Amino acid sequence: MLDTSESFVRIIRNPSLSNGPVMRRLTLDGLELLDAIARSGSFSGAGVLLNKVTSTVSYAVAKLESDLKVGLFNRHGPRVELTPAGKELLEAGRVLLLAADDLECRVKRIADGWESEIRISSDTLIPPIMFSSLLERFCTEAHGTRVKLMGEAMTGVWESLQDGRADIILAVGQGPSGGGFRTKNVADLQFAFCVSPQHPLAEWGGIVPSEEVRKHRMIVASDSARHLPARTVGLLRGQQIIAVPDMRTKYALQVAGLGVGFLPHLFVKSALQRGLLVEKQVEEPKPDDQVLLAWRTGDPGRALKWWRDALGDADVVPNFLNRASQAWVAEY
Repeated sequence: MLDTSESFVRIIRNPSLSNGPVMRRLTLDGLELLDAIARSGSFSGAGVLLNKVTSTVSYAVAKLESDLKVGLFNRHGPRVELTPAGKELLEAGRVLLLAADDLECRVKRIADGWESEIRISSDTLIPPIMFSSLLERFCTEAHGTRVKLMGEAMTGVWESLQDGRADIILAVGQGPSGGGFRTKNVADLQFAFCVSPQHPLAEWGGIVPSEEVRKHRMIVASDSARHLPARTVGLLRGQQIIAVPDMRTKYALQVAGLGVGFLPHLFVKSALQRGLLVEKQVEEPKPDDQVLLAWRTGDPGRALKWWRDALGDADVVPNFLNRASQAWVAEY
């Protein structure tokens, strides 16, 4: 007699409880058959889905149940329903079917020159949501290559490339020495030293000397580097600081009057026009910087080439920066 008790459920959850290789008697065809019956609700319906006659489906089910020595279906005329063991097998089987499909796609992609995964790291100034339009195009063309988006700050972006955690990056400022990667300038950034209208430096006339700046708290974006030397921009020796995880938080705290510091001019242009911030000339200004697209040297796969070309387009990253700056403005 076929076992329809909970014993098979326990074996599925913990194969060590079985006295024999129960799961080895399963095939992907058998799991596809089970899935088709569950979706259609009958053997005849599964036959339509699988392009098989009903008698072939019935025979295959009977053989599967006999091999497993487990009842998978309760029959109610033409309609069938899964037993508890059948439901457990279906749930686990669908995971296996998805894994098999994924493996097949990965093998085909690799054979066609597409990487199984592409990892993209960008400075927090350009949040991952900015990639949405490119992601839609890529996923259509790449036939299943997985995409992993990461956000890092300053040197941390370069470190993700150097450590092999990322395949291609968008970083603000030059990378570490030593080479091993290629770069392309995709945007330029100018910086403004900003304070809130209520801050004492707002009323300072002319160029603010460094000694005066040093007296006031600086808001700084923390570098996310784990191993490479962290970079600090605009901080004077001995100056009190508040360290924050990204430039957007830095902007918000400076608007709130909690400190001073350099911010990308593009991102604060509207705030300056609306009087939320005041730009001051300082004795030690921050030089202009670049947004660099970088990738490791070597023979790139098709996914890396795709993103290198897409992000290297003259208008793409400037558009990212404009959209990101508008998100800042929308909060105030």
